[in-house]
Amino acid sequence: MTKLSSLYGLLAALLFACQSEGADPAPGPAAPADPVQYGTPFADVPEARNATVYQVNMRAFSSAGTFAGVQARLDSIQALGINVLYLMPIHPVGKLRAFDSPYAVQDYTAVNPEFGTLADLRALVAAAHARRMAVVLDWVSNHTAWDNPWITAHKDWYRQDAAGTILNPSPFSDVAQLNFDSSPMRAEMIRALRYWVFEANIDGYRFDYADNQPQEFFTQALTSLNSIGTHRLLLIAEGSANRSYYQAGFGLCYGFDFVSTLKDQVFAGGQSVRQLDVLTAANYQNAPAAYRVLRYTSNHDLNAYDGTPLEFFGGVQGSLAAFVVAAYQQAAPMVYNGQEVACPVRLPFMGPRKVIDWTLNPAVTKEYRKILRFRNGSAAVRSGMLTPYSSDDVCAFTKTAGAEQVLVLANLRNRVVSYPVPAALPATWRHAFDGQPLTLGGTLTLQPYQYLVLRN
Repeated sequence: MTKLSSLYGLLAALLFACQSEGADPAPGPAAPADPVQYGTPFADVPEARNATVYQVNMRAFSSAGTFAGVQARLDSIQALGINVLYLMPIHPVGKLRAFDSPYAVQDYTAVNPEFGTLADLRALVAAAHARRMAVVLDWVSNHTAWDNPWITAHKDWYRQDAAGTILNPSPFSDVAQLNFDSSPMRAEMIRALRYWVFEANIDGYRFDYADNQPQEFFTQALTSLNSIGTHRLLLIAEGSANRSYYQAGFGLCYGFDFVSTLKDQVFAGGQSVRQLDVLTAANYQNAPAAYRVLRYTSNHDLNAYDGTPLEFFGGVQGSLAAFVVAAYQQAAPMVYNGQEVACPVRLPFMGPRKVIDWTLNPAVTKEYRKILRFRNGSAAVRSGMLTPYSSDDVCAFTKTAGAEQVLVLANLRNRVVSYPVPAALPATWRHAFDGQPLTLGGTLTLQPYQYLVLRN
């Protein structure tokens, strides 16, 4: 018996007891049942600390801009070392007061026909599962489009000013702000969240703009989702890592502070690399062992509005050095579609489309594969104890699990740097990617943006 079945049984027993002691209560509306499960629940959803996430902007991913366009490249995504496919919002996009943003959801339980049909989504999910990849949907719980049916049917589900005018979350005028004081709204939102688990056999959610919703909602929603005993779900908060999202049940939380520190202070500002060590310690203070910050060097917002990793991190070599730190220091890594070919153009997710040229830079793709392949095979990198050895210019640390030890050294400067090797480090290592031996001692010279990944 599943946890949910047990809960329903308990509620039924309590209702029977109440009816036996007094008059029959007035009948209330029955909670809508979950859909019949489509497909076989995926058994290999990774734990947060073992996740390697790939974000898909369908409008840029292929010339067709469809689920089928993503499905056609699943082998390439899998070959990178990905085990979680994260799809940006799949729902119909609002047309009223609209900017063409997929984050203006017109209907939470429908598929955007621009991307295909429910059958196409199911086919993509099944094809990902066949390649041992979980599928996570982007969930926009903070607001809806102005032509979402909730606007007219349930105005009280939205925040309003004193005159009764529905508010928008500043500065986003194309969407209406939901009211999380409304219990019926939260219940309907949770029903819609459960819907896709059953209807399309998906494996979790990334909650958009999570810092703007109350912790109580997430506790309620995640408790309900985790009660689906047939599924193990991966739940990601797009929220600040200094908030305790793990208390609500999230396994992953966004590393906003990591990427901003890396690009603005370390790379652009020339400030000390040691800031990354301090930040990492703060991110994990009192956190459960299995919890991870999701770290990245690009995502849809950064890429569309601010720049590509090539712009932030000094070109191809600098962007790879930055990604090694993001993937190895203490995190679950995320790759944004196109960065694995060093795509040099910004990819909008609304308005005029640009499509990734997948023939670019195969050598960069090969390097991403090496980085992620080693991470996925190393218990030390994924779950080991972190010991920092950074200088002002070099991000350096060991990760240790049992007899396995990994040493990472990444020069985050566009110049030759001398790194004094700490006496506490062993002298004898092997390169992690090819097994070639290396002896450390004294001072190590690192070329601009050079990184070394070594193992014992």
